[in-house]
Amino acid sequence: MNKEPILRVIDVTKAFGGILALNRVSFEVAEGEILGIIGPNGSGKTTVVNCITGFIRMSSGKVIFRGKDISGKPPHKIADMGLTRTFQIMRPYYSLPAYKNLVIPLFSPRAKRTGGWRGGGKLGDRDTVGIDILEEIGFERDSYVPYKLASTLPTGYLKRLELARCLALKPEVIICDEIFSGLSMSEIASMVPLIERLQMDGITLVMIEHRLRELFRVANRVMVLNFGEKIAEGSPDEVMASEKVKEAYFGSEEVEEVMNHA
Repeated sequence: MNKEPILRVIDVTKAFGGILALNRVSFEVAEGEILGIIGPNGSGKTTVVNCITGFIRMSSGKVIFRGKDISGKPPHKIADMGLTRTFQIMRPYYSLPAYKNLVIPLFSPRAKRTGGWRGGGKLGDRDTVGIDILEEIGFERDSYVPYKLASTLPTGYLKRLELARCLALKPEVIICDEIFSGLSMSEIASMVPLIERLQMDGITLVMIEHRLRELFRVANRVMVLNFGEKIAEGSPDEVMASEKVKEAYFGSEEVEEVMNHA
């Protein structure tokens, strides 16, 4: 018997003035899978993430998480339920050391409720857990990097810090908004096993990406948006064989390369 999807997006529509950014977009995410969402620039990818996570209010439609309607709830309430996100433009607390960025979510009600931090409740306990989480996602524990101000970290570490802040909440779902963007090939090569490990740990992932070849290495399914509408959904091979997808991406060297080396 199939399990109920952990996340259901039902006919989500968003209009900005007279511009329809999303038009009745619907999809489901199974627990434990990695769903990739792709599409040309301006296709509505980040808008749908913002609607799901409460950062913008949808014009119509519903978002169901774990069987509960979360439509219209504020972002902190949605995160407290276990649905978290990273940002394409990173949003750390730049004036704090990297590990202190994790102390803040470790103070959250969800972290306390789920055992997201260990120990007797002293600040030092959360410091240690913050450094533990950073080590899990690729910070060198014995180096000075976890103690550096977030403002001094290169993009690769900032992307990992985004993930770490989600993990501090013990999430059930993480939506990654272009987690590979701005990374070198070597940084992506080290990020892919991390994504795979998160899935093995039972975390469901939704990944918005332009780096198609890297996304297709980890995604179980892919959905394609164009001009705010879903035009294809299926395995990476099925999606890239779609004439609608080829037309949407016409002239994109990235897609041509992926198709030629699939």
